[in-house]
Amino acid sequence: MCELLIFGGTTEGRLIAEYCAENSIAADVSVATEYGAELLPQSVNVLCGRLEKEKMMMLMQKKHYRIVVDATHPYAVEATKNIKAACKAARVKYLRLLRKSAECRGKIVRNMAELIEHLNNTDGAVLSTLGSKALPELTKVSGCQERLWIRVLPSDIILEQCRELGFDTTKVILAKGPFTTAQNVAHLKMSGAEILVTKESGETGGYSEKAEAARIVGAEMITLARPDEVGISFDEVIDFIEKELKK
Repeated sequence: MCELLIFGGTTEGRLIAEYCAENSIAADVSVATEYGAELLPQSVNVLCGRLEKEKMMMLMQKKHYRIVVDATHPYAVEATKNIKAACKAARVKYLRLLRKSAECRGKIVRNMAELIEHLNNTDGAVLSTLGSKALPELTKVSGCQERLWIRVLPSDIILEQCRELGFDTTKVILAKGPFTTAQNVAHLKMSGAEILVTKESGETGGYSEKAEAARIVGAEMITLARPDEVGISFDEVIDFIEKELKK
């Protein structure tokens, strides 16, 4: 019987899955993409594909999980909202894993509107590492076809989305992270970017490597701040699983 469901697609989700595999704890891991599935140990059951709230609730009720761990990305606000609501409806214990923060460097903006306003008061090339979900908002950057370089996961669907939104696809970097400082430097030099835009993705998300690369090439660093939320640490999640599920 599987009593644990992990919503992952992140480093933390993978590490919890590995802990479960090493300790013979049956776990299902839900990830949105094939890339997220590729990183998981073979001994866990992987559920691949995006789930809406109703499907999450139906899954929880069908499988009778005791614990759900939300280890989704710090900026996956809608996913977390849906997971929490599904757990409440299905009466399942919900644990939100908070990624450890990194010290922000450069300019910090609170939301996409503030970021766009700042970019529209600057000149020069911009390298966005915000991911594909930010693409619609980034069309509001003045001169985005000429100025904006975009780094996203390798995907024909994402590339087509860039094309449909009017971005110059010759300025789209299709690459999988995590990225080293040297790789970030190479992408900044290739784009000629004077501004690097990123999320505060923490140490596990490669934030320090991006910040160091920006320092090396002399690019301005702009960080989109994390949404405020409440949760527990990785170690606290593991402790809870040990107490409740480890035989």
